[in-house]
Amino acid sequence: MAVSVVMPALEMAQETGKLVSWLKQEGERVRKGEMLLEVETDKAVVEVEAAADGILAGVAARPGDVVQVGHTIAWLVQPGESLPAATAVPDAPAGVRARTAAAAAAAPPVSAPSRGARISPKARRLAQEKGIDLTTLTGSGPGGEILAEDVLAAAAGASDLNRSEAFRSVVGAGLQAGPEAVTTIGRLMAERTTHSWTTVPHFFVTRDVDAGALGAARERMLPDIERSHGVKVTHTDLLVAIVARTLAKHPRLNAGWTADGILSHEDVNVALAMAVDNAVVTAVIPRADRTPVADIAIRRRDLAERARAGRLQPADIAGATFTISNLGMFDVDAFTAIIVPPQAAILAVGAIADRVVAVNGQPAVRPMMSMTLSSDHRVVDGVRAAEFMRDLANAIKSPQL
Repeated sequence: MAVSVVMPALEMAQETGKLVSWLKQEGERVRKGEMLLEVETDKAVVEVEAAADGILAGVAARPGDVVQVGHTIAWLVQPGESLPAATAVPDAPAGVRARTAAAAAAAPPVSAPSRGARISPKARRLAQEKGIDLTTLTGSGPGGEILAEDVLAAAAGASDLNRSEAFRSVVGAGLQAGPEAVTTIGRLMAERTTHSWTTVPHFFVTRDVDAGALGAARERMLPDIERSHGVKVTHTDLLVAIVARTLAKHPRLNAGWTADGILSHEDVNVALAMAVDNAVVTAVIPRADRTPVADIAIRRRDLAERARAGRLQPADIAGATFTISNLGMFDVDAFTAIIVPPQAAILAVGAIADRVVAVNGQPAVRPMMSMTLSSDHRVVDGVRAAEFMRDLANAIKSPQL
């Protein structure tokens, strides 16, 4: 029996996905669990596995196509089996080009939409907010449906045009300037962070902590773990372990806001913000409160390598309940981070640097670190945030406990 390959929903509120590449060729035999295609989301390029055994057939999307979630883009068929009649999609989007003769004949070109063209609710709302005339847009969704990213692209183009015209009016028409191209990841990340900043009631709690014991703990365990596991333990690895264990004692910080209220999580899944080319991705260390530091270090190294290579899988970016963003390696003293909904909080970590502080009433030079907790006030109040930061600071000062 033929099994459809659809554009997967890898994240909450995802409407479309961008096909990066097919990892199998049409006509090639595929086994269940093998990596079949790569999809780009606002967080990462993710490898998606085959849901069944079969031969890849009826491929209806090419690399670079943006396809609505749930739309069939190929089939896995058995030897000698014909493609289902549903392969021919009469309202296929311009970005999806059918390989079969039936689909090719049925898919009309998409022109500029009329006033009766389909418009996603999100696209309609964004158009109203940004003053975009929907009748001037060409939709990239099924049947020419106008999607949110079509509106965002039009708004970005209008904004860039206005800035360019203003710039040229000052410096003269002889200087040519063009907008920098933004990847799908970058554009969607901009949309998500804007939505979080404008809809989530952020508040911030900052704490300076003596990181001397943290550094000493790392130096103690570094040789043994490097010898036994072949990986170097970083301050970030230790912080993941300490933060996760502290979160287990403060479940409200490990919760999230939903339309139905506060959702508590049983597992503590800590996401790490990682820099890749032209973007930042958040990869997850699951059940970090119960994971040894050596295993956290191995997982973190593996995630970082695959993130840079664009080889993350859906499980690598899903299920996070709390995020850590560490810019200490860039010599940043302190900063605030934007919450990743529906999570309730994110921890921003600065560099460990020597400072003169009071120790027992006397000035002393100590390795200090600044941490800022951004919290969603709908889930976390000031007292809960302060108690979490107090316990986290104490744990960093006594990591052996």
